[in-house]
Amino acid sequence: MSTNTGTRTHCFTTCSSPARGNAAPLGTGTGGWDRHRRRGRGGGTHPCWGWCLLPRAPRTARSCRRLRGGGVSGARGTTVRPPPPPRALPPRSAELRPSPRLTESGLSMVDWHLVKGMKPPRTQREWEAEFRKYQQFPEFKILNRDMTLAEFKFIWYMEYSHRMWGRLVGLAYIVPAAYFWRKGWLSRPMKGCVLALCGLVCFQGLLGWYMVKSGLEEKPDSYDIPRVSQYRLAAHLGSALVLYSASLWTGLSLLLPQHKLPETHQLLRLRRFAHGTTALIFLTALSGAFVAGLDAGLVYNSFPKMGERWIPDDLLAFSPVLKNIFENPTTVQFDHRVLGIASVSAITALYLFSRKVPLPRRARIAVTSLLAVACLQVGLGISTLLLYVPTPLAATHQSGSLALLSTALWLLSELRRAPK
Repeated sequence: MSTNTGTRTHCFTTCSSPARGNAAPLGTGTGGWDRHRRRGRGGGTHPCWGWCLLPRAPRTARSCRRLRGGGVSGARGTTVRPPPPPRALPPRSAELRPSPRLTESGLSMVDWHLVKGMKPPRTQREWEAEFRKYQQFPEFKILNRDMTLAEFKFIWYMEYSHRMWGRLVGLAYIVPAAYFWRKGWLSRPMKGCVLALCGLVCFQGLLGWYMVKSGLEEKPDSYDIPRVSQYRLAAHLGSALVLYSASLWTGLSLLLPQHKLPETHQLLRLRRFAHGTTALIFLTALSGAFVAGLDAGLVYNSFPKMGERWIPDDLLAFSPVLKNIFENPTTVQFDHRVLGIASVSAITALYLFSRKVPLPRRARIAVTSLLAVACLQVGLGISTLLLYVPTPLAATHQSGSLALLSTALWLLSELRRAPK
């Protein structure tokens, strides 16, 4: 079944076909082609999910995908419902600085130069030269063959702003650190901390380009939509989270006066519980990179069930089984749901347990704030899923994960053991 929404044609298909590797493109008439990606355990028939790529598809919108969750009957009793009509991302949305992965702009800049890359094209000739470079890579050839120069400028500036923001963060670390070091204002332990943070900043930039390169590689035997490796995306996000967490922890340790808490058995248990909960929040945020990298948020757009089942039948469709955790979109979304529910459950239990422990006012505010942010983050996650991952809401959900991690680190800072 297909529906036309003006600039993009949606193809909602279900099929049962042997899982024999990648499928070849299927012709859909003049000017377009379908691709159905098969997955399986080595035999039998099973549903697949597909995308429909047509020459008039907008460059930032995700290609048409088969979505589950209620509506048209699909194979094996699953259901498929078409998403609402796509809307182009307005230019002013760039002010919100959403993730390049969400706006699908991350592969628009095909080279990387630390200094030279800071100067954007200015003349029409320079823009045309930049556009010609982009046209040599898979994303244009497969997904954006009809893209205009004006459309290219939009996604280029989205990626450019992301890179410039990264350079600005690097300067915000390195320049003050060099000045304070020269003035002799840093203690010996702080010098080691500053060196480690500056090293992480440089590593993060290099890892970002290493990630982008994975989406620029030609893959002759693949009909998949060009995208960065979800493994490298997770590494890039994980590195950013480590850098942010280390920076925030250092700042909180320096700025907030430390409480002299009595080392009771209950406090020790609360502190261990808070550390475990923070680790769970970090892991949940990191799993979001695999959801974004595989577009797993568009596989099952229903909650709390996934389609009509609590546990989908294609949860372990890949072989070997371990591969499903990182490469099967259904499993990736399922894992993210489980981790999210586990995180909010742990935070709720932590809050209830903290009420039995006498805590200073600031620590009490921190644990209450953690529960409030967790509830908000769960609401954002469910809304993002049910509304088919609109970019502004998805970007807010990503920001919410950082806010939740920040609040958890604040609580740990309030509970930390006083030095002897």
